Amino acid sequence: MGGVSSLDHPGIHKVTTALAEAGFDSAATGVRVLTDAVRTAAQAAAALGVEVGAIANSLVFTADGAPLLVLTSGAHRADTALLAELAGVAEVGRATPDFVREHTGQAIGGVAPVGHPAPIRTFVDRALADHPEIWAAAGHPKAVFPTTFTDLVALTGGTPVEVTR
Repeated sequence: MGGVSSLDHPGIHKVTTALAEAGFDSAATGVRVLTDAVRTAAQAAAALGVEVGAIANSLVFTADGAPLLVLTSGAHRADTALLAELAGVAEVGRATPDFVREHTGQAIGGVAPVGHPAPIRTFVDRALADHPEIWAAAGHPKAVFPTTFTDLVALTGGTPVEVTR
């Protein structure tokens, strides 16, 4: 996967297709393939020249065995006890790479908010609303797309929440 330099990668194609089908053509056409992989919010922010808080980290957790996607500001660490309360489950834990790929069709480091095999319950960090433009992964560790908090919530059917106490 190191040679990705265009939008031809299957993961990126799934994301751009999902964005276009949802009516977010501007996000789909705004997908950027970066020179280097940006597996962390800090790397993505540095590559894009934006604040780390404007990066929408896609974190996949297990919520009593079911997938839970949390789109959190790169400036935050998600509080799993709080997420469990919000989700109404006993426990929210870290998902394995295989679990992430099974439920998103994407690898850790490039998980997009969309383009998954089936809808995933999603929480969206309210802190992302502090930024007029935010960047999310686009199905590959080198790919990102611009969006807004409002569009991200609409696109994912997500629930806006505070992810930290």
